[in-house]
This record gives sequence, C-alpha cells and structure tokens, in this order.
Amino acid sequence: MAADPRVLDELRAAILRGEFAPRQRLVESDLCEAFDASRFAIRAALQALEADGLVERQRNVGARIREISLEEACEITEVRQVVEGLIARRAAERVSDEEATGLEAIGRQMHDAVAAGELALYSDLNARLHSSLRDIARHEKASGIIAQLHGQMVRHQFALSRVPGRSKVSVHQHQAIIDAVVGRDPDGAEAAMRAHIGSVIEALRGIG
Repeated sequence: MAADPRVLDELRAAILRGEFAPRQRLVESDLCEAFDASRFAIRAALQALEADGLVERQRNVGARIREISLEEACEITEVRQVVEGLIARRAAERVSDEEATGLEAIGRQMHDAVAAGELALYSDLNARLHSSLRDIARHEKASGIIAQLHGQMVRHQFALSRVPGRSKVSVHQHQAIIDAVVGRDPDGAEAAMRAHIGSVIEALRGIG
C-alpha cells in the first residue's frame, strides 16, 4: 500500500524530533487523531517507516519506535563513513564557484556558533553542511542511503552533540572538509570526511 506523503512526512518528522520515546507503542487510533488521518493512511505510513528502520512491529502488540543500540549505532556510522566519504569526493569534483562560496559561509557560521556556545545552532549548521555536500555531489543513491541512516541515528547524534567539547573538535574537522571541497581536492575531501566520521565513531563509543 502506498503511504500518503503528508502523513508519512509528518509522522517521520515527529519521530525524528523525539516526540516518541524508544520502544514506545504507536497506537493507531491515537495517531489517526494526532495526524488527522485514516487508519489506512496511518498503517501505510507505519509500514514505510518500518522499512526505514524507525519503527518495528511485534506480534500481538503492534508497532513501536525501534530502539537503536549503541553497538548498532557504531555499525551504522561505519557505513556512513564510507558513503559520506564518497559524497565528499564527488562534491570536490563537481563544486561550482557559487557553491564553494556557500560552503565557506557555512564554515564561518559554524566557527561563530561554537565561539558563542550556541550548540543548537551549531547542530543545525552541521546538518546544513552535510545536506549541502549531498546537493553538490548529486549522487542520488548515496544521498538516499544517508537519509535513511540519519533517521535511525537521530537520538545518538543528539546525545553526541551534548558531549562537552565535542563541537570544538568537530568544527575543525568540518573546516578541513570544506577546505578540501572548495580546493577541488577529491582525495583530501574524502580523507577529511572519513577522519571526521571516524572521530564520531570514537565519540559514540565513549558515551556508551
């Protein structure tokens, strides 16, 4: 069954915002009321979210939010390391002068956010940078993989963003990625991205 795009997008966004706790049961009647949707639309959305790894179904219980263990989060991030490395390489090969200027602006804003201690803003800029790199790379398959993995990782990424001093480390890693992409250095861009994601894996293990 095909999911209603509105219902699917709104339910996915609510999950990614943390409005539902890990292992929380998703009651269809409550979701119908919350999202002004039919049971058919809710069931189709839940089925799609199950395929994305955000929801799981249990026999005689129904659907609930899938909890991602720390071990699984590290494995997911290892996959990200490879795919995002490819994205950075492609971005360095394809970046235009206008896109390069945009990346440099994001880099400056990230440094300003860290200096001001604005972690929420830094997190938003982090997401914008990675999204911009995907847009520049124009690699649909890689972007699709990353979008799915991001959904499964959102809670661990939130916890990681709150680790003291983490942003001061990652901002320089992000700057290295930007410099390599802007400099049209595919090898350097891939290496910088892999190094950054590698440090994410180490940080995840540190909060376990």
